[in-house]
Amino acid sequence: MIEEIEVDPPKAWEVRIKIICTSLCHTDLTFWKMKAPIGLFPRIFGHEAVGVVESVGEHVEELIKGDLVLPVFQPNCRKCRDCMSEKSNDCSVFGKNIIPDMPRDRTSRFKDLKGEVLHHFVGVSSFSEYTVVDEAHAVKITPDIPVDKACLLSCGVSTGLGSAWKVAAVEEGSTVAIFGLGAVGLAVAVGARLRGASKIIGVDLNPEKFEIGLGKDGDNWCGDAWLAVDHQFLRASERQKCRRHILRRSQAQI
Repeated sequence: MIEEIEVDPPKAWEVRIKIICTSLCHTDLTFWKMKAPIGLFPRIFGHEAVGVVESVGEHVEELIKGDLVLPVFQPNCRKCRDCMSEKSNDCSVFGKNIIPDMPRDRTSRFKDLKGEVLHHFVGVSSFSEYTVVDEAHAVKITPDIPVDKACLLSCGVSTGLGSAWKVAAVEEGSTVAIFGLGAVGLAVAVGARLRGASKIIGVDLNPEKFEIGLGKDGDNWCGDAWLAVDHQFLRASERQKCRRHILRRSQAQI
């Protein structure tokens, strides 16, 4: 169902964006099924997108009308110790924005035609023709990138690349095992290849994912049954030892 709403102009340090391409992430579905207080409704979901800056509020210096941008759920003030670190960009000023509305004043820029407030989602809310985000949630990108590919950079791809580059710190010649070849898992495979992994082991129950993630020739895969996975690992890794990693996700710095 498509509903007409009102989107307020941006306040100070805010940007109003015309969304030109967005995609559905499973996180949208997860939060949609949640109950209060996290599952706050009515709410505009969506956080993988690309758009064009329509207008900016006071004090916005790095973005102007017409810029192509990614609205991202991971805010970056670009000034705190964590944002300046080369290890990660988990901003200590804004933190993980799970609050329902704008990060600075905790109010919404959306309302329906009856005047009822519509809440934001992780600082983005891209399932709307227009959205308002804090400047810390917007990243300018080159205008020549295809928008249908660019929108994936704002969540799934950057999460997968970050997992390979920042968390696991894949090194040249590494053997990498990936559990689940969804959007994030496939991005991990790309990140591992870019880092020079010599062997990638994919684990998924959908055989169609292996060619997508590992190429036509493939490296190795496991998909028949969970009980067979350990034997596949031993065979694929030529019985070498593996280094344990606590499973985490990280966004690559854009």
